[in-house]
Amino acid sequence: MDRSLQTKLFNDPVHGFITVPKGILLQLIDHPAVQRLRRIRQLGFGYLVYPAAEHSRFSHALGAMELGQRVLQNLLLRDTTISQKELEGTLIAILLHDIGHGPFSHALEHTLIRDFDHEMMSLAIMERLNEEFNGELDTAIQIFRNQHSKSFLHQLISSQLDIDRLDYLKRDSFFTGVSEGSVGINRILKTIRVHKGSIVIEKKGIYAVENYILSRRFMYMQVYLHKTVLSADILLRQIVRRVRDLIQKGEPPVIPSHSFGYFLTEYPSANKQVTDEMIDHYMQLDDHDVLQSVKAWSRESDAILKDLSLRFLNRNLPRTTFLKRKLKPQQREELVDQTFKALKKEGLHIEREDVKYYLSFNQSFSEAYRYENEGIWILEENQTAVEFSKASDAKHIVALTKPVIKPYAVHLKNLKIKE
Repeated sequence: MDRSLQTKLFNDPVHGFITVPKGILLQLIDHPAVQRLRRIRQLGFGYLVYPAAEHSRFSHALGAMELGQRVLQNLLLRDTTISQKELEGTLIAILLHDIGHGPFSHALEHTLIRDFDHEMMSLAIMERLNEEFNGELDTAIQIFRNQHSKSFLHQLISSQLDIDRLDYLKRDSFFTGVSEGSVGINRILKTIRVHKGSIVIEKKGIYAVENYILSRRFMYMQVYLHKTVLSADILLRQIVRRVRDLIQKGEPPVIPSHSFGYFLTEYPSANKQVTDEMIDHYMQLDDHDVLQSVKAWSRESDAILKDLSLRFLNRNLPRTTFLKRKLKPQQREELVDQTFKALKKEGLHIEREDVKYYLSFNQSFSEAYRYENEGIWILEENQTAVEFSKASDAKHIVALTKPVIKPYAVHLKNLKIKE
């Protein structure tokens, strides 16, 4: 039997059986850099709100690759010219698109490395893998960087309606039980076409796209920007902030994870490039490094670090209060005073300046659909492409193009904010 025809099956609760041909794709799946994604939660701290949201970045990578296989096969059946090399390169790019995520996904993305986002690390790791696999990822990297002549292949990976979003919306909806986020992906996949070199959706798929955009809005409001998730994110960053402050004071706590310690101590910048040293340490990091370290810090002699760590481990999280508008300086100062008094009452002996670890102000940002420069295009019966918000007869879609920005405060639970 021809070994090239042999495949491996993965049983996925969202998409059913996922078939992977033995070869470069399976070799990449088995690689430690991809297996690491099993140890990173897809939804970060979403499991603190939705108990079943324990799924990993690895399951998302496999699911996205499966959807990529389906849409590419559908395009081939519609006489779209895609070579075997381009098909394989696209699937590799989809499989590896999130390989640069760190512990708890987005939670520490801008905290470990300055001037950085996870896509920079994804590309750096892909380039390293390309060296290891003797150039077999050349096409995948071209597609990932949007440097391939067929730009529609990149659009499948990164656009307003890409494979990444289709999988994570369906997957996250499934594991959280938030049914409003469920997307009718099959109709979307079946109605994707290539028109004049770009991805479009046949008009019969327009309502599935509308459902997709509404699902994105629901998932951001109910899951990704849930107030408890925001408070857990902030608390972890405050723990890291305290550790770095102690290091600068010459009172470093024990850091069980060598690689986590590198980022806490060095705080490197990716302004010029992601260095080999950064990659080496980053590929050793996962959720367990953070949890192991926080457990160790819960026994530290530093009262603030110990207190913050215990709050995190025991889910004694601060409260997130969404605000109608940003607080005035005087209102912030009043909150600082209240927080200081409350912590003193709890028996925590701190200075007033240490309130910064227990009180923070930020704003959330969500955007269901962006049509400027990179919209979703609908193919009409007369073979002309129309931007979705103009093609749809649902007038509310225009309203969903406006970003939703909400200021919020993260504070002790027993405090109430008066606006």
